[in-house]
Amino acid sequence: MRLVLQISAVVLVGVCATWAYKVNYAAQDGLRRNNALKREIRHEQQALEVLRAEWDYLNRPERLRAMVEEHNKQLQLVPLQPDHFGNVAMIAFPPVEIDVTDLVEAAMEESKDGDNE
Repeated sequence: MRLVLQISAVVLVGVCATWAYKVNYAAQDGLRRNNALKREIRHEQQALEVLRAEWDYLNRPERLRAMVEEHNKQLQLVPLQPDHFGNVAMIAFPPVEIDVTDLVEAAMEESKDGDNE
C-alpha cells in the first residue's frame, strides 16, 4: 500500500511540475506578445505623427496659394469669395410625401388611448 501511495505522489508531483512548466511558458509567451504589440502601437503612433506633420506641411496656405496660381490656367480655379457661399434656405430639398391615412389612424389611436384613461 505504501508503494502505491509513493508512486501516486511521484506521478502527482510530475503532473503538477508539467502543468507549472506549461503555465510558466504560456505566461512568458503572453508577455512577449504584449510587449511586441506595445512596440507596434508605439511605431504606428510615430508613423501617424509623421503623417500629420506631412499633412500640415503640404496644406500650408502659402503653398496652396502658390500651387493655385501656378496651375490656374489648367485647372481654371477661381479664388473663393464670400459671395460664393450660400445658406441652407437656398437648397431645394425634395418635397416630403405625407401619407394622411397614417396620420389619421395615429390620431384616432391617441384619442382612444386618451378616452380609456
